[in-house]
Amino acid sequence: MTIVLVILHVIISIFLILVVLVQQGKGADLAGAFGGGGSQTAFGARGATTLLHKLTTAFFVLFVLTSLSLAILQARPRSSVFSGQTSKPAPAAPVKK
Repeated sequence: MTIVLVILHVIISIFLILVVLVQQGKGADLAGAFGGGGSQTAFGARGATTLLHKLTTAFFVLFVLTSLSLAILQARPRSSVFSGQTSKPAPAAPVKK
């Protein structure tokens, strides 16, 4: 279970990185390059939510869920191979005369 979750986490991480890198920045247009953002509000214009924004949100939520799942799985106590065995006292070394 843990191995599958780690593989899924790595794939989600790669897709999240790619989706974030593909997005266009706030001031990446030509007007932003010359300081022509006068029509925007104080915190930037609120545009329509694009597919990339939705993908970023979805991959972020999946990333957080897989991170929490891995943390919970690693924190649980696991049984040991030696948990069912009783310990025998070590044999005494023979005394040489």
